[in-house]
Amino acid sequence: MLNVVGKTILGGWLFATVFAIGIVAQKPIGTPNEGEVRKTAEASFRPQVKQIDAVTLGKLLQPHGKPLLINFWATWCDPCREEFPDLVKLNKEYSGKIDFITISLDELAEIDKDVPKFLFAMKADMPAYLLKTTEENDAISSVSKDWKGGLPFTILYNEKRDSVYTRQGKVKLDELRGKLNLLLGTVPAIQEVKH
Repeated sequence: MLNVVGKTILGGWLFATVFAIGIVAQKPIGTPNEGEVRKTAEASFRPQVKQIDAVTLGKLLQPHGKPLLINFWATWCDPCREEFPDLVKLNKEYSGKIDFITISLDELAEIDKDVPKFLFAMKADMPAYLLKTTEENDAISSVSKDWKGGLPFTILYNEKRDSVYTRQGKVKLDELRGKLNLLLGTVPAIQEVKH
């Protein structure tokens, strides 16, 4: 049997041990670890897709002092989905140097379903719109006389709204980069050939 002094010492030792373990392992309540923060940030990224009509499309076609790249696509379009990873990569490469928007031609019912779901899966953070208009031919012709309505369709305007690149079908990434570099004055230097 422990006497009173022994019980006091044992109790003190037990308290000190538990207190020390608590200090070492202490993590403020409610403070997430790094993995939880990353998961929360990923979960909070939900692409916002805004509905536009032909009038709003006309306003979006106006560059704001930078080259403007627009990609028309749809979730039901296989080549559109196939090229999207390249577009996301391009968006990251030229972030802040160009304005880049995507315009979906999906049905309006998909504005809160497949369109943002696909953009989320692609980690696409460029502004996203869904065009809904009864005047499809007028909308198409307002974008480019070269566009016949097929998807995907990508157009690059300079800062004066002159079309400098159009592509119906999947973009040719090197070709588009070349056009962007010319517009931005960042054409890679031609390497000297050594004899």
